Amino acid sequence: SARLDSAVRITEERDSGLPRYYYSRFDHYLSPTWSPDGKELIFVSNRGHVHGSGGLWRMEARAGATPQEIHYEETTWKARPDWARDGKRVVFSSYQGRQWNQLWLARGERGDPVQLTYGDYDATAPRWSPDASRIAYISNEGGNTSLWIVTIPGGKRERVVARTRRYRSPVGRLAVTVVDSVSRQPVPARLSVRHSDGRFFAPDNAWRHADEAIERDGQRFEYGYWHSRGVDTLALPPGRYTVQIWRGPEWRTVSRAVDVRVAATASNRFVIAPMLPARSSLRSQGWWGGDAHVHMNYGGAYRNTPENLARQARAEGLSVVQNLIVNKEQRIPDIAYWRPGNLLASADVIIANGQEFHTGLWGHASLLGLRENLVLPDYAGYPATPLASLFPTNAAVFDFARAQGAITGYVHPFDFMPEFSEITGGIPYELPVDVATRRVDFLEVMGYSDHLITSSIWYKLLNCGFRIPAVAGTDAFPNFATLRGPPGLVRTYAKSGATLDGRSWLDAIKAGRTFVTNAPLLTFTLNGRESGSDIAFPFSGTHLVRARVTLRSNVPVDHLEIIGNGKVVARFAGRVTDTTVVLRVTNTGWYVARAYSDKPRLPVLDLYPFASTSPIYVSVGNTPPNCREDAEFFLRWINVLGQRVRADTNWNTASERDRTLALISRAHEEFIRRR
Repeated sequence: SARLDSAVRITEERDSGLPRYYYSRFDHYLSPTWSPDGKELIFVSNRGHVHGSGGLWRMEARAGATPQEIHYEETTWKARPDWARDGKRVVFSSYQGRQWNQLWLARGERGDPVQLTYGDYDATAPRWSPDASRIAYISNEGGNTSLWIVTIPGGKRERVVARTRRYRSPVGRLAVTVVDSVSRQPVPARLSVRHSDGRFFAPDNAWRHADEAIERDGQRFEYGYWHSRGVDTLALPPGRYTVQIWRGPEWRTVSRAVDVRVAATASNRFVIAPMLPARSSLRSQGWWGGDAHVHMNYGGAYRNTPENLARQARAEGLSVVQNLIVNKEQRIPDIAYWRPGNLLASADVIIANGQEFHTGLWGHASLLGLRENLVLPDYAGYPATPLASLFPTNAAVFDFARAQGAITGYVHPFDFMPEFSEITGGIPYELPVDVATRRVDFLEVMGYSDHLITSSIWYKLLNCGFRIPAVAGTDAFPNFATLRGPPGLVRTYAKSGATLDGRSWLDAIKAGRTFVTNAPLLTFTLNGRESGSDIAFPFSGTHLVRARVTLRSNVPVDHLEIIGNGKVVARFAGRVTDTTVVLRVTNTGWYVARAYSDKPRLPVLDLYPFASTSPIYVSVGNTPPNCREDAEFFLRWINVLGQRVRADTNWNTASERDRTLALISRAHEEFIRRR
């Protein structure tokens, strides 16, 4: 084997100059496989292509050799090609024109591939046997991953089952039972077991997850966890372990050290208790927690189902999951599950279908409560495709969705404050346009984004007099083994009634009866009025309002504040708070309560603990909101957006361009009117 210092680079760093959305402008070279004689390579590269991870390329294994593309498709995300020893055939994984990855055969030279395996599940990571008569691969047809072998020719499939486990070193066992403090019965929960050396473990048959959020000062590895039904047994090397248990913001967290000894079973019973007594629980007051942004299957290792997603939701203490059907470039995972309304409904969990609409320029849009059909195609503004036009705008998509009873909004908006020297991908540029034209029913104040930065943009829109409820959506991919967050990492609590009902939950969002959180539980009232309410003072002047804030949190919180018209008007201290203060109100505006910490706090798998209520709106006489500075901010934003739209050359028709510019002009006029 060659030493690292003798390695030779054989591919160049090449700037494609292409407008790629998911990938760098620089070409990549992935998953190389050797020819039988060791003189050539076949690999995956996106040279010359905008979308997808690339096609199959062949080149001599020497620096300066010119690669040749032997097969291209957009859908080679998990290709992992393997070259047979006969030198004639290459096997790779593809979902070409379909929704699930299966095995395909190609020649070692340019030609058309043919499909080898079939099924509504993934077949990935193929490898030839030495005599090229069999192919081993990984399948998730049972939900979890498993090893299979298929003969070629013949097509006989056989699962490889590990009937005996032989451990490299002696092990002991840890039996874990999680029980509810009230019923004393096992309950679902999210469990994490970490060895003192930093490694995470899970039961043999569990769906293991590793969250990409790492506290760099406190972790060596990604945070590992699984969703438990309440009773589990793990085989572990001897040593000390930390067991951590989470069931969402409504339950106290549990963290305990346990010892495992060789050839012994350490049985541990963990009791988890609710944060609030039953008589004052959130559900008793009509609040139901849900994740407004989940993708049941989106390219991960496992194959998820509505039933299993409901099991994951219960382990997270989650009542509503909005499963958003969305494209992954050409593929639309879970489209076979599409139907209006609920995929699954019970007394404690609803799995509902929604849609996320993708564009790189306008921003990603959420359509919740569609009653008829998906809005198709599911994306716009994709260069070098028949959908390169920037039309439909999100405004047009929102109109399609609202015509069938949906509520509409924007998802995972801001990781940084927008700068308007140029328009690039990554933020929802159409947001102020659609707010100004009354098409935004909600904003993901918490999502796959920075909550405080997003809040600062939200506050500017509220300052201009627009009413925008807060929603939280994780953008969770619960069939991934490693990625950010489970369903319910961030969640929306909507006050929708004594019983769980999906439509009532959406109606509560539209009415603004929400708060969003990843841990802290907040209540907030002004003169006894809750979020979404109006308080009107008929005359100008100074008025006094009584603000009541309560906070309960199962992790430390550094800040608890009342925000009025974008500024902190009251601060409180403490992890448990029940406080009333009197505020002086002189201007028309809005108020929210928020809580957050300055740094990550495990087991909250997010940037930092955070919570916010939706606004309570206050009007004083006939005075309009004072928002000149914020209106100017959005006018600069809209002006740059208009320049970008005028410069675009991908319109299908002149009327598409004119309609889009007219929309932007109406938004511009609205912000001028409010300035």
